This record gives sequence, structure tokens and C-alpha cells, in this order.
Amino acid sequence: MGHDVRSPRGPRCIALVGPFQSGKTTLLEAILARTGAIPRAGSVDAGTSVGDAGAEARRHKMGVGLSSASTTFMGDSYTFIDCPGSVEFAHDMRAALPAVDAAVVVCEADARKLPQLQLILRELEDLGIPRFLFLNKIDRAHKRIRETLGTLQPASRIPLVLRQIPIWNGDLIAGFVDLALERAFVYREHKPSEVVALDGGDLDREKEARFAMLEKLADHDDALMEQLLEDIPPPADAVFDDLARELREGLICPVLLGSALRENGVLRLMKALRHEAPGVDDTAKRLGVPAATKDALAYVLKTTHLQHGGKLSLARVLAGHLDDGATLQSSSGETGRVSGILAMNGSHDSKRAAAEAGDTVSLGKLDQIKTGDTLSAGKTAPAALVNVIPAAPVLAMALAATDRKDDVKLGQALLRLNEEDPSLTVVNNARTHDVVLWGQGEMHLRVALERLRERFGVNVKSQPPVIGYQETIRKPILQRGRHKKQSGGHGQFGDVVLEVRPLPRGEGFAFQEKVVGGAVPRNYIPAVQEGVVDGLLRGPLGFPVIDVQVTLTDGSFHSVDSSDLAFRTAARIGVSEALPQCQPVLLEPIHVVEIVCPTEATAKINAILSGRRGQILGFDTRDNWPGWDTVRAMLPEAEIGDLIVELRSATAGAGHFTRSFDHMAEVTGRAADQIIAAHGVAA
Repeated sequence: MGHDVRSPRGPRCIALVGPFQSGKTTLLEAILARTGAIPRAGSVDAGTSVGDAGAEARRHKMGVGLSSASTTFMGDSYTFIDCPGSVEFAHDMRAALPAVDAAVVVCEADARKLPQLQLILRELEDLGIPRFLFLNKIDRAHKRIRETLGTLQPASRIPLVLRQIPIWNGDLIAGFVDLALERAFVYREHKPSEVVALDGGDLDREKEARFAMLEKLADHDDALMEQLLEDIPPPADAVFDDLARELREGLICPVLLGSALRENGVLRLMKALRHEAPGVDDTAKRLGVPAATKDALAYVLKTTHLQHGGKLSLARVLAGHLDDGATLQSSSGETGRVSGILAMNGSHDSKRAAAEAGDTVSLGKLDQIKTGDTLSAGKTAPAALVNVIPAAPVLAMALAATDRKDDVKLGQALLRLNEEDPSLTVVNNARTHDVVLWGQGEMHLRVALERLRERFGVNVKSQPPVIGYQETIRKPILQRGRHKKQSGGHGQFGDVVLEVRPLPRGEGFAFQEKVVGGAVPRNYIPAVQEGVVDGLLRGPLGFPVIDVQVTLTDGSFHSVDSSDLAFRTAARIGVSEALPQCQPVLLEPIHVVEIVCPTEATAKINAILSGRRGQILGFDTRDNWPGWDTVRAMLPEAEIGDLIVELRSATAGAGHFTRSFDHMAEVTGRAADQIIAAHGVAA
């Protein structure tokens, strides 16, 4: 079979991924324009692109969520999933990737973006997704292609195999030579490239580069290796078959050249996808879909709540035939009836009566279905094909509705936001009564606030979350607490003697009673304990008091005027009067922080941690990640607040950290005075 006639493998789904601002959305525009899906390529900067079409993306000039668009090329149907490049919005990419047939990794010859490129390639490697590298902005390249490839190779665990070499015209790249086809093409702006004769120095370079490509392929093909050793030119079909097989088996990552902005190299990329990218049957097999599956089976890549159109679930049909109106069972135990099947094209869509295996469509009104669910039209709930775990959140803000009557509306809006983006986490702080929204970075939280306001109509005010300061005591005391009130009829009388003493750090709170002779009747002792707890809620420094034991040793009562309330009040008074005399001391929460970063940034990270009162516990090479380190440190919670902002700045956007509470530690001197003053309590 010639390499230009391949049997279609069903509608294909291709992810466009790559570091921030590498040109993914521009490439999508170029593909849509080249294949006739749109009359001309739109512009990201002008806000006319199919991808990144939402208000937030236009405002921030960056992808903040998935975009999808469909087109046809040489009779085959394709849906492209344009994934955000920023690490803050990476969850959208992670949730979508398992169901795509292949990925095009868009990158440029920029060593500073290497850590981000490595993160993306590692994700694809771990999922076993075949991938092409599209070396974009080639018109601006100044380095030789081999040098660029040498720079990029450390980011990939498999060989980057050059499929094309540039044709230079002085210092500018004027076209390329396709090493598999053995043809030369000269770029024409916004038009298909022109085939030109291959001669002179370009012919010599082509022969050398083609041999290098064939050598890489021969590592996994003994017949090809023999042909190379015996100087026999391999048949063209065999070369194309090897390229396709080794791509699909994850043995190589082919590298293609181009300029998305000028639409150069786009048709070559499409032809490579057509001939070499696997289809939905291969993807279903990779995900473990049983071969005998007859019922429609789909995977939900993304959930969106439209302002006036309800909920949409972007899904890839992996097997079978899915009709509008079908009832679907989900792997999470929910059911839903499809109300509308839409083929998506950026912000535009078209209705369909059904979807087939391979199609990527939006399903309407599946209210109980969430991102990552596996859906089946069968009678029983399917097993989950994928388990996507969001990255640990790294930045938080406390939220409150500007208008208190919007509190319920805010709660509902946050639930919907979390449905759309599970890497946002909502925590209700029981002690401070704050609603705290956790996310993946500054921009992530900013976009969340914009969506609350613009899409869900809730205005909110935000501030940094309250730090979990507490206090304890250094010395014991014996203190009487009396509550006596006479105001006609029954009065109130409670009288307790309390021993208040410190406990070792981490022991919490203990209450005992050693009353003899019925000085405090037994039925009032629970009320005394409640009063003690009340008194410890806010100590003399303004914070909850911990690591304290309070013992009820004595007291007195009145047969008529004593009550639970009177003893509870007496105990609270006793504790409140005792604590200032017990040498109160401020405590702050200390967390163990684990940072992963490129090795060249480790020294900067250590300096950042030291500048934030951190105690560095050590660092080591990151397991299985060449060129990366893991740094561990103890860090006060107050210093973690905006750590991610500084960390990302020091690591070209690639660094990340996790944290876990470790212990409470004393804060003394000026630092303690400043904290106490900032919280409105005089030291």
C-alpha cells in the first residue's frame, strides 16, 4: 500500500500541548484555515481566534481552559483539543489527554522553556500517548537544527527523531527537506509550500540527516538495520511503516518544523497525523476498553456551565453508537439522559442526531456527570477507565460575598466552578467561618473570581486566609472564678477553683476534676468543663489556647441560685483571669514543604526558603527525573502564602510544592509583637 492511501481509522482526536506561549492556539488557527474549516486564520492577540475564545482568555492573552475545534483533511475527520500551556491550568490538559489518539507538542528553540516542556512530555510518556514535536517559530530560528535538537532532547525519555531539516537562505530559513519523502519544499506565506529540486549542499545535508533518521528507526527494525549496513536503500513504504509503528509504540518522537503564524509546515504536519497517528480503536485498547464492547462508551474530558445554556460535557466516544436522548450510566454511579449532541468548533457548535466511535462531542444536560467519568449506554455502570487526580493546591484566598444575601448563591457558584475545574478546592474554615478557595496560582484564582462575577453573577471580596496562630502558657496557677448575680427572683451563683497548668507541646487540652465533699455538685461539672472550653477559645494574645490542662479542685454552690449557666460562666471567668498570669506565649503552625524544581534553580530555592524563615532539611535528586531536585524544608505557615509566586518566577513556571502540617512552634520577641499587633490585640 502506498503511503498516500491509508484506510481511515475513524474520527481522530489530537491534543495540542506545549509550554506557555509556544503557539498552540495559533497552530490550531493555521490548521483550521489550511483545511478549509474557517476562511482565514484568526489572531489570538486580536481576540478573533477559534481557540482561546472566552472573555478571560482574551483579557489575559493566554489559554485558561480547553478549546476544541473540528475539521476534515483528505476525507478524514479530526477534532483538535487546544490545551492551556500555563502550569496553573494544567488540570484541563491532564483530564483530556487520556482519551486523545496522539498529541502535537508545540515548542520553540528556547532553553528557558525546557522544564515546562519536560513536564508536558513526562505527562504524555506516563499515559503512553504517541506524540509529535512541532518545532514552531522556525522562521525566527538562529541556531542550527542539530544544536536545537540537542537542547531539547533531555526533556524527552525517548529519541527525538528529526523528520525534516531546514533549507537556509543566508540567515533565514526558507523551507525544509522532508527526510522520509526525500523532497524539498520552499515556504510560501499563508499558502501551500512549493516543491523544489534538491541539489548541491542541501542534497548532501539531506543524505546525512536521512541516514541519521534511518539509524534511529533501525534500532527497532532488524531488517532496516541490515539494509543500512549493506548500503541498500530501504523501500519508501517500509520507512513510512516504521515511522508509524515506532510512533505508536512510543519508541520515537518525530520532530517537524514550521511557523504557525505564517502557516508554514502545517500541511506536512496534517499528512503525518493522517498516515501515522493511531485511531480510536488503538486509544480504546490503551485505556483497557474490552474489545467486545457493543454499547456506546464515552469518556468525559471537560465540564462547562454555560451562562444561559446549562451544563455541557465534552466527551470522546470510544466505542459504539451514541444517540441523542440515550440514557447513560457513569462510572461514579450516576445516570443521565443526553439532551443534545453538539459538534464543537471553538465557541460555535452544530447539533447532531448521533455520535460514532471516535467522535468528540458535547453532551447536553448531564447534570450528575463529572469530568473524568466513563459513560456507558449499557444497563450497568461501567468501570472507570481513568483516574485523574488534581495537583495539590498551592495558593489560597478567603472569599465572602460582597452582599451577604448572596451567600447561598456563592456556595452554588463555587460548586459549579469546582465541577468545571477540580484543581480548585473549596474549604470551609470552621474556626474562622471563612470560605477559602484554593488553586494552582495567582492567575488561576484571578480567573476563578472573574468567572464568579461574570458567569455566575456573584460579586465577592477576597483577602489572604487567616493564619492558624494559637497560644499556650508557660507556668501554672490556681485561680478562683466566681459568678454572682441578683436581679429579683432567682439569682445566679457559681464558684469554682481551677488549677491551670501547661501540657507538653502537641498534647492539646485536658480537663480533670478533684472535687471532694460535694463542693461542686456532680451535675454541674460538665457545665464547668464547657465554661473552661469557652475561656480557651480566645486567650490574652487573641488566639485559641492549646496544650493546657485545667483541673477543677474546689468551689461552692447555692441550693437555689446555682445552675449550669452560672457554673459555665464562673469557669469561663476563672480561665480568662488565670491565663494572663500564666506567661502566655504565641505559637505558629510549621509545615513540612517539599519543592520539586529544575536543578539549576535549587540554589535560588534555598535562598527563597531561608528568606522566609525556613529551615532546610535537605535536598536530593528527584527520583526518575534527570535534571530535577527535591528540596525539603520546615516553613512557617505565614511564609507559605505567596511562596508559589516566587517559586514559579525562579523556575520558569515549572516548580511546584506540597505541604503538610508538622507542629506548632513558639514565636517570641519582635516577630510575636508584630503578629499580635496585626491581629488587634495589644502585646
